[in-house]
Amino acid sequence: MEFAELIKTPRVDGVVLHRPFMPTVEGTLCLTGHHLILSSRQDNTEELWLLHSNIDSIEKRFVGSLGHITVKCKDLRMIQLEITGMEECLNIASSIEALSTLDSVSLMYPFFYRPMFEVIEDGWNSFLPQNAFKDLESMTDEWRLSEVNKDFSLCPSYPPLVAVPKDVDDETLKKVATFRHGGRFPVLSYYHKKNGMVMMRAGQPLTGTNGRRCKEDEKLINATLRPGKRGYIIDTRAINVAQQAKARGGGFELEANYPQWRRIHKAIERYNVLQESLIKLVEACNDQSHSMDRWLSKLEASNWQTNVKEILTTACLAAQCIDREGASVLVHGTEGTDSTLQVTSLAQIILDPGCRTIKGFQSLVEREWLQAGHPFQQRCAQSAFSNSKPRYEAPVFLLFLDCVWQILRQFPCSFEFNESFLVLLFEHAYASQFGTFLGNSAAERARLCLPEKTVSLWSWVNRPQELERLTNPLYEPNSLVIWPSVAPQSLLLWEGVFLRWNRSSKCLDEAYEEMVHIIEYNKELQTKVNSLRRQLAQLETEDPLLHTP
Repeated sequence: MEFAELIKTPRVDGVVLHRPFMPTVEGTLCLTGHHLILSSRQDNTEELWLLHSNIDSIEKRFVGSLGHITVKCKDLRMIQLEITGMEECLNIASSIEALSTLDSVSLMYPFFYRPMFEVIEDGWNSFLPQNAFKDLESMTDEWRLSEVNKDFSLCPSYPPLVAVPKDVDDETLKKVATFRHGGRFPVLSYYHKKNGMVMMRAGQPLTGTNGRRCKEDEKLINATLRPGKRGYIIDTRAINVAQQAKARGGGFELEANYPQWRRIHKAIERYNVLQESLIKLVEACNDQSHSMDRWLSKLEASNWQTNVKEILTTACLAAQCIDREGASVLVHGTEGTDSTLQVTSLAQIILDPGCRTIKGFQSLVEREWLQAGHPFQQRCAQSAFSNSKPRYEAPVFLLFLDCVWQILRQFPCSFEFNESFLVLLFEHAYASQFGTFLGNSAAERARLCLPEKTVSLWSWVNRPQELERLTNPLYEPNSLVIWPSVAPQSLLLWEGVFLRWNRSSKCLDEAYEEMVHIIEYNKELQTKVNSLRRQLAQLETEDPLLHTP
């Protein structure tokens, strides 16, 4: 298929662009295979370059011969185009609809994008499992890297290399895979250096209504326990949901078969419930006609903050089991690709200071989301404005980033990265020129040859000039475990995402930038003061008469 076949009118002059709280721009609108471009001859006017893959939905209306197209984006932007002439407006609208709903992944922009920057570090090779395992080997010899899934046949959503207990052979892993949903047998997610406790993740056990048992599964997870220690299984489903799963062949671990493990159920919402929550939240944020009571009511009705609270609470529970109880943890829900990853990732941010650095957080996203099989292509196919009924779409990764932002806000000096880094990841998960978030699993990315045919987002992020922009000026390395508050009054609406396209958020951005400048200036002053103190101390040692009491 040629993109030209989908573009009925490639160019229209005299198009007027309206954006909230920004000056009106008149210029020429051009449609290419991957971009909507509006350029103007006016001085100091920024061109609009919008990826078609960033467009969630469009609405059109006419006033006489004047057409209005409202473009609603996955990054929650809304713009309006005024086009004179009904035919031109209809052609542009139908072209945008066709170009923004391409089914084939190989036709997406990352396969056509050629970087204009020098690739200093190839992001595709920055966070390989074998490199991460070297760090684990320096702490313990109780684990090994298994190639049992090297051709993705055992578990389609797992990477080719997984960390498993050293005493468990590959034949045992193959038997366990038949007992876990999607073949997702328990694998290592995190090793706590402080006490040697671990966190594992998996899919639900396929116990069914007959209470099926798998002794190999019991052996595998018991191999992670220290002598005389107990473990915790954190099931991210409500007990009634887990019970209902038995009728469909799923289920949960029975205490009689896992006597050394205590099972805890923590209900975290999934799929269409999360998508509806996002839709209601964005609708509330975009309607500025509400009274204060009405606004707070709609915000509460979206249940977004409740979802944030439940995820953070469960992550804190997992971290407490590991750090304070001195117990190993196994986390799973149904598939093990959504709420499971939210919990294991956030628990690591709480426990591991390395995950709070820029490179460490990239490694976490690679390890716990991309290589762990979160289906980005499905979950991020639509955002809050889509007119289609959600099926697989769900803001799982966005909720995770929101939870990270809540912790960052509570511990502003413990993170090397700033809020802009989290917003950047949100944007690129939904629409990007980079191939990092394409596909639903490591197997799909290998099949699409993404490392050979596309550029990694990390190649862009890890350039010095970009790292400088994403670095938190308040950062002071903190080697301690951090415990975020999950009290309702401690959790705020993430204005940097949900309100950033209105004036108030722009004022906040400007205030933040001013604060950063003040902080940097104070740091320079402090450096000078410290230098003068050292010089004075040196003089005092050389000449006692200079001593100042």
